[in-house]
Amino acid sequence: QVRLEESGGRLVQAGGSLRLSCAASGRTFKNYAMGWFRQAPGKEREFVAAISYYGGFIHYADSVKGRFTISRDNAKMAVYLQMNGLQPEDTAVYYCARGRTGSTDQDTEAYADWGQGTQVTVSS
Repeated sequence: QVRLEESGGRLVQAGGSLRLSCAASGRTFKNYAMGWFRQAPGKEREFVAAISYYGGFIHYADSVKGRFTISRDNAKMAVYLQMNGLQPEDTAVYYCARGRTGSTDQDTEAYADWGQGTQVTVSS
């Protein structure tokens, strides 16, 4: 099992930027894909971005493509989400997740370990 801890969420104005971080500990981090998901009040958890185990494949939800960038540092056992051009509809709790394999996937079932989440609130 990999333990994950997100940080970096806060209140930001529309058009602003945030960088979320996810620190991992436990099993071999570098062997697994990592993903970011988010959940807004009253909505289901949705895929945001994912990166393969070595960073060669990256996928984004259409809603964040061109604004968000996922990256990872295997030496530091960390994954990041740079969020630019934030909009009120980006308001949600953001979760970091460890994939069951090294390949990216948009399905929550493809992820085995989850962090507790970090709140991102975008004011208009």
